[in-house]
Formats: sequence, C-alpha cells, structure tokens
Amino acid sequence: MKKLTTQEMGRMSVEAYREADKLPLTVVLDNIRSQHNVGAVFRTADAMRIEQVVLCGICCCPPNQEIHKTALGAEESVDWQYFQDTQEAVRVLKSQGYQVYAVEQAHDSVTLEEAAEQIIKCPKTAVIFGHEVFGVQQQVVDLCDGCIEIPQYGTKHSMNVSVTAGIVMYRLSEALRGIKN
Repeated sequence: MKKLTTQEMGRMSVEAYREADKLPLTVVLDNIRSQHNVGAVFRTADAMRIEQVVLCGICCCPPNQEIHKTALGAEESVDWQYFQDTQEAVRVLKSQGYQVYAVEQAHDSVTLEEAAEQIIKCPKTAVIFGHEVFGVQQQVVDLCDGCIEIPQYGTKHSMNVSVTAGIVMYRLSEALRGIKN
C-alpha cells in the first residue's frame, strides 16, 4: 500500500468548495473557550462539507492564528457567523426552519444512532456543542428540540468537545448522504 499524494486526493480549491453543495447541517459552538477546539471543528466541518459553523459567546472568531493552527485554512472555506448570545442563535435558526439539538447528556436524550435515523426527516438540522467544562447551557438546552448523546462505556463519561463534534458530524453526515452503518 502506498499513501496518496496531495494531487491524487483531488482536493478542491476554496473557491470550488464555496460553490459546492453542502449538507443541511449546521454546527453551533456554545462558549467554546479553546481556540484549538474551534479550529478543529472548522476542519472537520470542511471535511464533512457541512453548511456552516455558528460561533457564540466567548468563542474566538477568525481570523485568528490559534484557530488557524488546527483549522489549517478551513476557517476560510466554511461559512460561519457569530452571535453574542447562543439563545438568540437558536431562535434565529429555528425561525429559519432548523430542528435544533444539543449534544448533551440529558434526561430523554436520544443516542447518536437514533438521531442519525431521525435527521434524514429534517430539512435542516443544527447541533450545539457546549463549553469544555460546563457543556451546553441549560437555557439553551431548554430551547432545543431534543438532545443527542454519544453512548460512553468508560469511567469519564465525557470527551473533548472537538472529538465529540467530529464523531457527531461524521455520523450525521453519513445519514444525510444515505450511507448505512
């Protein structure tokens, strides 16, 4: 086996990416303090070709060198917007026809697999990822249509927010593309 070269991968330009069809999936970051986590989410959003990233509260916004270190330019290809208040972002998304889900451990949450089955029925979906320590604000959870939870089997019952976002974006993008697990 031989690794592919960059040319063999057929990467599209930023311009081509901006023109390409995107999945009807939006990622909302609720007060993510680490600029590296923000950058990692941008990079995964680019890889999955999702619609946009919404940055809220204390999230740092591009252009930013620390975001760029992990985004590697994805902050230039992925559409993004900023809201000071995550609750306002949720209200705007809902007014635009989005089903909004917090990715959070909560009573009556659905597993990621169940969410993947439900998401294909939604014309547009937004998923919210919360602060590295405190998670998604309860006031934001209260505005959501539901909560998605990744089953965990170890002792910690938590994962890094950018890892969680990567898992969720990957699985939901598969569902939206009609790929079965």
